[in-house]
Amino acid sequence: MSEPTYRYDARLANEIEPRWQARWESERTFRAANPAGDLAEPDHPRAGAPKQFVMDMFPYPSGEGLHVGHPLGYIATDVYSRYLRMAGYNVLHPMGFDAFGLPTEQYAVATGRQPAEITAENIARYKEQLRTLGMGYDTRREFATTDPDFFKWTQWIFLQIFNSYYDTEADRARPIAELIARFESGEKSAPDGRAWSELTEVERRRAVDSHRLAYVTEAPVNWCPGLGTVLSNEEVTAEGRSERGNFPVYTRTLKQWMLRITAYSERLLSDLDGLDWFDSLKTMQRNWIGKSTGAYADFATYAGDIRVFTTRPDTLFGATYMVLAPEHELVDALTAEAWPAGTPEAWKGGHATPAEAVTAYRNEAAAKTDVERQADAKQKTGVFIGGYATNPVNGESIPVFIADYVLAGYGTGAIMAVPAHDERDFAFARAFGVPIRQVVAGKDEWDGESAFTDNVDGVCVNSDFLNGLKVPEAKARIAAWLAEKGRGEATVTYRLRDWLFSRQRYWGEPFPIVYDETGLPVALPEEMLPVELPQMEDFSPKTFDPEDADTAPEPPLGRAKEWVEVELDLGDGPKTYTRELNTMPNWAGSSWYQLRYTDPHDSERIAESANESYWMGPQGEGDVGGVDLYIGGVEHAVLHLLYARFWQKVLYDLGHVSSPEPFRRLFNQGYIQAPAFTDARGVYVPADEVEERDGVFYYQGEKVNREFGKIGKSLKNVVTPDGMCAEYGADTFRVYEMSMGPLADSKPWETRAVVGSHRFLQRLWRNIVDEDTGEVVVVDAEPDEATLKELHKAIAGVHEDYRHLRMNTAVAKLITLNNHVTGLEEVPRSVAEALVKMAAPVAPHIAEELWERLGHDGGIAYADFPVAEERYLVEETVTYPVQVNGKVRGRIEVAADAAEETVREAALAEEKVAANVAGKDVKKVIVIPGRMVSVVAK
Repeated sequence: MSEPTYRYDARLANEIEPRWQARWESERTFRAANPAGDLAEPDHPRAGAPKQFVMDMFPYPSGEGLHVGHPLGYIATDVYSRYLRMAGYNVLHPMGFDAFGLPTEQYAVATGRQPAEITAENIARYKEQLRTLGMGYDTRREFATTDPDFFKWTQWIFLQIFNSYYDTEADRARPIAELIARFESGEKSAPDGRAWSELTEVERRRAVDSHRLAYVTEAPVNWCPGLGTVLSNEEVTAEGRSERGNFPVYTRTLKQWMLRITAYSERLLSDLDGLDWFDSLKTMQRNWIGKSTGAYADFATYAGDIRVFTTRPDTLFGATYMVLAPEHELVDALTAEAWPAGTPEAWKGGHATPAEAVTAYRNEAAAKTDVERQADAKQKTGVFIGGYATNPVNGESIPVFIADYVLAGYGTGAIMAVPAHDERDFAFARAFGVPIRQVVAGKDEWDGESAFTDNVDGVCVNSDFLNGLKVPEAKARIAAWLAEKGRGEATVTYRLRDWLFSRQRYWGEPFPIVYDETGLPVALPEEMLPVELPQMEDFSPKTFDPEDADTAPEPPLGRAKEWVEVELDLGDGPKTYTRELNTMPNWAGSSWYQLRYTDPHDSERIAESANESYWMGPQGEGDVGGVDLYIGGVEHAVLHLLYARFWQKVLYDLGHVSSPEPFRRLFNQGYIQAPAFTDARGVYVPADEVEERDGVFYYQGEKVNREFGKIGKSLKNVVTPDGMCAEYGADTFRVYEMSMGPLADSKPWETRAVVGSHRFLQRLWRNIVDEDTGEVVVVDAEPDEATLKELHKAIAGVHEDYRHLRMNTAVAKLITLNNHVTGLEEVPRSVAEALVKMAAPVAPHIAEELWERLGHDGGIAYADFPVAEERYLVEETVTYPVQVNGKVRGRIEVAADAAEETVREAALAEEKVAANVAGKDVKKVIVIPGRMVSVVAK
């Protein structure tokens, strides 16, 4: 028996969907109207309407394309955007591609192809997949970070940062020219106290460069010889190996570009309060910024003061030794020529001299990443450097060690060790036989077997003038004492470090910087932007023996001799300059791309101010502005978002943008997980080649174990949307992903469950279209009272669910209403049309088709979303659960306006309740109106 000609199935879905996608494209359905410029459209359906800017964290286009986990957030923002258009908003919903970076470069090296060619192919594949899924993007605003017209402005923003400094008095960034003017006028002294006129030109430039928000310095970095490049912290695993290739990573000190994000620490922290983000996400950012209140203390040595920061200055009398990072600048000067008399053998590390001990230990430390060095290993390592420091509060001479758990890039690179009150210091002191002195006492006597750390409510002991003071009072007293004696001061510090901004790669944004004969950086003028990469046949990074830490990066761009050495006239005649050989990290483009979406074709600025302020400006007093909804994975909770907030604030300070924050509301979607299978060795096998027999799983005849994990190549469990769309249609795929569970939750993919979503759309189709004739079967009749109640309850619920991103419960309400309609003898047109409108955001292709068959022109995208009538939302009855002594024993249904006495009587008369209270004394019957009844009986 043949299938009905007009049945909604994969065949019909795959005929409808491309047709509507082509129509949306030709009619430019999803364009958003700008208030000014080439995208201003006075005749737009939502011209003059309130705006909403909805945005996804854009993808990195890989050759594999999208798997079913990727579109979860994309579909959600598309559903939300479609709903908002129908609710009366002018909606900007764009998409772009984050396309520079190491993965493409490595693939290009492996295949002998150009990264630009590979990137174009990958983007084309992603675009086709997103189009197949029915995404309603304003494609006029599309770009890739690799487009010269885009990265020209990335380079321009870098120049704004380079040409700025942070004015701590004004608490904002200001043009570097203002700082130079302050130096020249004498308002600000040169770093060494000399008059500005006494400095040479090079000295002046160095003084200015030391204040810039973008600066060059020697910095500890993650060096990966096996990849031939420096890696960011996020590219290094907890085991101290590269995420790509699993090569060992070493700490090296190299000349690098840094961005002074630390100048914004307090603003990045305090401004979180104005953001509509998950509390957990804000906590992650607060922890990363890591604000600490305490004091600096200076310990004197013959080589100069060692400055430490401590949150517990009240424990200074308990400092019995010091620890420096192996890279600390005073280590060499403090290292003695010979071991002082009486040096314990444990302090020497088996070496004949302090210099030998320091050199050997530094080599060991360089072979570890910061993550490994900070791990709380049981075995504490370190060596005495033969030098001593003087404790400023009691004049004691205390030994100075180096140990890898202290990092040069954190704090001052030095700590005072108070072993009685810090677990890590206690373990070190026990291992090396260093004195341990209690200086804070609590209610109970300290046993001395482990550090006494629960002491914030204690009182000071063995601490001279602090004795008897509670910790808070002692902190204030000692901070004032240090300041009075010139040996320190109260201060606030942050865990946040400046942003390492250099990569020894080819496939990244070139810096708009050259170097002159002095070796100092010179900014290129804006008219020379963009600086484009040279065409190179060999751009592979020079790799080394992965186990050889004594190597250094050789950036691929160094081979492009004609590009590197360039003659330019930068205002003082033609001269030869050398270009910067590093490239920017791929965080650069994603730190500002939201701004370019607002005005992507402006060739004179990052965005026309009228367009930027319309889409991203504050909407009232106290509003921080930014994108109205930004959706993406929690893996970008810290770095990408912190970097984007930093760039936005610099541009805001300089007057280029209207809002201090880039993303007003942020939502993290969960992951879709899929079955993954491991063999007896624990190695993952291709999930699509695994067979199930009677609940047991086999791969090539061998039994394998099943688990669920995040979809990806590493678990070999990729499921693509392409096959799902071919088998069921894109609308079914969309409905299924949105119905799987709350958007923020991770959930398992189950291919067999997709059929439920398909059946819902089939019933929706049948309620309106005859499967045999294709004729519309709705009638122009008034719905009955019960149907009106079901309809308006659904309208109210779906409206709220879409607005709050509860897509799964919106779908559930649509299914409930559709099932009710299925049971009607005739389907009223008004109900059918409202149902189709509500389904349109989540299943747009079938909704468009049904809307047109119902006789409407112009498409459903801008049809007004249904509005619920309050009179149909009033419940006539209320169901009360009835508890007896805390356990639900029955339920009653009473009139919504029933008096409390009536509710009590009905509760006690309920059969199961009556049985449970039989023979007992009913003490209380508590009615919580509209919610529950609680009976207390003994």
